[in-house]
Amino acid sequence: MALILGLESSCDDTAAALVTGERRILAQAVVSQNDAHRPFGGVVPEIAARAHVQILPDLVRRVLGEAKIDVGNVDAIAATAGPGLIGGVMVALLTAKGLALAIRKPLIAVNHLEAHALSPRLVDPHLDFPYLLLLVSGGHCQLLEVLGVGDYRRLATTIDDAAGEAFDKAAKLLGLPFPGGPAIELLARDGNPAAVPLPRPLVGSGEPHFSFAGLKSAVQRAVASDTFTPADIAASFQQAVVDCLVDRTRIALESSDAPALVVAGGVAANQAIRDALEQLASESGRRFSVPPAWLCTDNAAMIAWAGIERFDAGKLDDLSAPARARWPLDPHAEKVRGAGVKA
Repeated sequence: MALILGLESSCDDTAAALVTGERRILAQAVVSQNDAHRPFGGVVPEIAARAHVQILPDLVRRVLGEAKIDVGNVDAIAATAGPGLIGGVMVALLTAKGLALAIRKPLIAVNHLEAHALSPRLVDPHLDFPYLLLLVSGGHCQLLEVLGVGDYRRLATTIDDAAGEAFDKAAKLLGLPFPGGPAIELLARDGNPAAVPLPRPLVGSGEPHFSFAGLKSAVQRAVASDTFTPADIAASFQQAVVDCLVDRTRIALESSDAPALVVAGGVAANQAIRDALEQLASESGRRFSVPPAWLCTDNAAMIAWAGIERFDAGKLDDLSAPARARWPLDPHAEKVRGAGVKA
């Protein structure tokens, strides 16, 4: 079975992990930069990149030491090669290239989105291809059919903000700390999800795509009105996102023969979203799979696992593999009218 060292630095979390083809995580570590970025209300790319440079070498030594593995004994080095903040992406990728060259082992340049897409298979050995994936994160909100390693068909995408981006912006409007998703979820527990009349963009329409910009603007107006409590706004916003995700996913399920519904990405750590989508899967007679919350957020275990999947499929890279700020899973998907570059 393959033994892969995975490296991740695409945004503001620095991570390293050792994973085997038997789905064993021998060691992993994640260092968050939340405290460094909190004063700015979001991730500052230059701060993130500089921190990755300082943190990653020690992190690699730590996981190798914890696993009692010599780096020369790994079968390949996998690293996020995009999409993400380009300065950060370059740190893990260049580190991986240096290690691969030094120990004469293969390099695997991993698409961060593919790592999310394949992450449920790390903890769910019975999850086979194909499956329908709802990928919800800070930068992406997509529905895709996962047909195999490196084989994706995009069914829907966001035409403006991603779900995670909407969470962060709503949290900022409410004066909540960064990162916004967990802060909104915590505050929402004390609120009434029906208290604030917020819109559900595109819900009920025939098209499968997502839109969250109008919802964010409605939250801004609700905050400015001084009519509602922050907890009620948070709960109502979260419920609106849940309703949008469920409605769009239902449309995709109606057009897909995939036997399982899978949810992945940072926003998939939200329990209200997980519960609602599990109920939708049950109603549609589909198997439901979602990684544990720690595997939904950025981590290197999913990078290493994607590396194993690609290693087993013979999908290796040479040292010329580029760092990419944007890297769609389905490069042949038609551009959605009105959608930005993230689509």
